[in-house]
Amino acid sequence: MEDTPSAATPPQFGFVIDHRKCIGCHACTVACKAENEVPVGKFRTWVKYTEKGTFPAVKRHFTVLRCNHCDAAPCVTICPVNALSKRLDAIVDLDRDACIGCRACMQACPYDAIYLNEDTGTAEKCHYCAHRTERGLEPACVVVCPERAIIPGDVSNPTSEIAIIIREQDVKQRKLEKGTKPRVWYVDALPESLTPGVAQEPTSYLWSDRKNQPPTVPTGFEPPDDLISVLDVDHAPVWGWHIWVYLLTKNLAAGAMLLAPLTGWLGVDPASMTALVPEAVGLLFLGVTMFLLVHDLGRPERFLRILLTPNTKSWLVKGAWVLAAFGGATIVALVARLLDAHGIADLARYVNLPFAALAAGYSAWLFKQCHGRDLWIEAGLFQKLVLRAGLLGAALGGTLARSGDAGLLVGAVYVVLLGALLYYEHRPMERTHDGAKAHAILVQSGVPRAAAMLMLAAAGLLLVAGFLAGAAAIGAAVLAVLLTIAGQLIDERAWVRAGQEVPLS
Repeated sequence: MEDTPSAATPPQFGFVIDHRKCIGCHACTVACKAENEVPVGKFRTWVKYTEKGTFPAVKRHFTVLRCNHCDAAPCVTICPVNALSKRLDAIVDLDRDACIGCRACMQACPYDAIYLNEDTGTAEKCHYCAHRTERGLEPACVVVCPERAIIPGDVSNPTSEIAIIIREQDVKQRKLEKGTKPRVWYVDALPESLTPGVAQEPTSYLWSDRKNQPPTVPTGFEPPDDLISVLDVDHAPVWGWHIWVYLLTKNLAAGAMLLAPLTGWLGVDPASMTALVPEAVGLLFLGVTMFLLVHDLGRPERFLRILLTPNTKSWLVKGAWVLAAFGGATIVALVARLLDAHGIADLARYVNLPFAALAAGYSAWLFKQCHGRDLWIEAGLFQKLVLRAGLLGAALGGTLARSGDAGLLVGAVYVVLLGALLYYEHRPMERTHDGAKAHAILVQSGVPRAAAMLMLAAAGLLLVAGFLAGAAAIGAAVLAVLLTIAGQLIDERAWVRAGQEVPLS
């Protein structure tokens, strides 16, 4: 290899893919799999085939896709346990022995470059064949390429082959708008092939069936008839039911404790068992939330690494701190109430308010670190999450109201919160192309409208409950709680799924 790492001046490695030479033979893919024991169905580097034109004037374009070893790698930032790192030689490496399999890095990567090895439960990716590079050898994909279409080297050395190509040729990079500063340059690559989602997606590929169905194409985003991806790698949604249920259970816990300081206004006797309901609900659903987060890990037995070896830049870590503080304050309030120390319990409830709001809303900053999902990084998510928690708390308050006036107050608060939520969800805003596409998928699914209707029905029930008494009032309020839960659950599910419907590669 022409550029051997030096302890004094570490090279800054990168790749050039010269598509004037690439013949689409997949030798790089096979060599990578053999060298790094990549499991069947997973890829660290792969060749995408895109056909452009109409018969008989059709041309097939090859595009080699892989990790971009970004200088501002979002996968490194979001990893909660420092399993991913940016080395001094510019390689982004991954330590499987540290990885907990949370898959957050897969959402943060805008290039589909990371996969979960289901055999080990840990994430994996191209590491520039670091075990070879450190010995002065070229990566396996480079060695086997029959046309030398893959050029590695030290980009910082102006006399190196790769630096000369970058300087003298018309090169392109993928998704520069993401601000990741990728270190893979393409010569003569079809621009449409470098931009995911602009070509037609067939139901089966050139030589194989698809493992997953083609991504949804919303009205207004139809690809041209003369552009089709005939061979690619399927990338299934990374996050599933654990995540959308976690968003609901976390908001239920937070909503209960946002309600807690106001139970006196609802006529609840602080010495009664009813006064314990907010803390009981909060701790119950906090426990469910923690179970979901741990159960979703590829290596759940390693979950304590989030606290023992934390990456303090990751909102998975900061979120764990928030949930711990929220749970601690809730336990203090509950224990004080059980010991008849009502003053301390009330104080703990007020102290817990900011933790409850953060418990509901911190996920906005976590999703903000998911650079690959434009729907999730839009402004206003923090407010929406806190408002959703407030709605759940208000609905729960309807079951605790001890007078008609208190019930009407709860209903009025619910209406105001719902109005604010609908404003944030439907206000006009500028979106990226992928963000607009994901938003169109979400809207055209009809789920947001259905969710809004369920919560509007809940608002009506809470207002009606204010004019009822006894079991009828409680029954109407309980039904309002269930409708609010149902509305938010289907909404969270559709939002998480729509964000992952837009392809990244």
